Amino acid sequence: MSVRQFDEWHYVRRVAITLALVGLAYMIWRLSGVALLLFAAVLLAVVLRALADLIARHTPVPAQWTLTLTILVLSAFVVGFLILFGAQVSAQFALSMERLPAAIDAAGDRLGIDDLRAEMERSLEPGQVRSFIAQAASFGYTFIGAAADLLLVIVAAVYLAADPKLYRRGTAKLLPPNQHARIFDAMDATGAALRLWFWGQLATMAVVGIASGLAYWWIGLPSPLVLAIIAALTNFVPFIGPIAGAVPALIFALAIDQETVLWTAGAVLIIQQIEGNVLTPFIQRRAVMMPPVVILFAIVVFGFLFGILGVLLAVPLAVAITVLVKKLWVRQTLGEETEVPGEAAQSVPT
Repeated sequence: MSVRQFDEWHYVRRVAITLALVGLAYMIWRLSGVALLLFAAVLLAVVLRALADLIARHTPVPAQWTLTLTILVLSAFVVGFLILFGAQVSAQFALSMERLPAAIDAAGDRLGIDDLRAEMERSLEPGQVRSFIAQAASFGYTFIGAAADLLLVIVAAVYLAADPKLYRRGTAKLLPPNQHARIFDAMDATGAALRLWFWGQLATMAVVGIASGLAYWWIGLPSPLVLAIIAALTNFVPFIGPIAGAVPALIFALAIDQETVLWTAGAVLIIQQIEGNVLTPFIQRRAVMMPPVVILFAIVVFGFLFGILGVLLAVPLAVAITVLVKKLWVRQTLGEETEVPGEAAQSVPT
């Protein structure tokens, strides 16, 4: 082979490698939604495994049955909650829907918008009914898709939690054998950090929900239990969630009077200030300390790239990425000393 032919072949090979890398990047981008669902399944599996290990350490239940017992306990908890509070939540939700039109009108009056509900109804002109029906159908399909995704995540999480060693070994085999120890160590640290973050976030949500429910009940807002549940669930997403969770309470407060609005806004502000400046830092010192700027930009970036699912998973994704970068790059590649989130609670690799 001549020098010219060798250069041409070398050029063709580089072009082929470049095209293959571009194609791989495009495929990963197209499958980003699936990757997020896989991460959600891993996160849930980490939680299930942590509960199963907790039961194994503090009960005489055989190790092979702890995961089954965990799933049964969680299922019983959900069913018990629905039995005890489901009827009350449903009744309060129905009552909230009945009062919502009047609340919207009252909110419009206080905001200087005459007959806000009528304006919203007039926006649905006959020519726009078809568009509205299409949007409603689209929402229905979206809801069905979300339910299917949730079921997929739960089933996958159960399989991952049932035999984590199998999937750990399978993932490690994608890399050279001399890197397996590093990968197992990084997996353990990431799992420990995600467990700590989840328990810390769950504790914060519970405190916010209880405090909000008591405040709304004392103020006299309708359906305080529903509003408290909304406040707790939306607090899963920092910064954005608390604002969204306060909107329903403020709408119902507007329907009562200005004094109620002030009391509601004050209660929301006080609860969120305590949560952000006292409760969360206190819990994070014992869980996973993430800089607020990192959390904020994680929500913006992942929300922009992946939509609502990216917003919901932004913080645990940031936790996992932070652990991997600090563990594999900063410490093991660059040789710099750095504190890795969750490393103190890291379990022994298996």
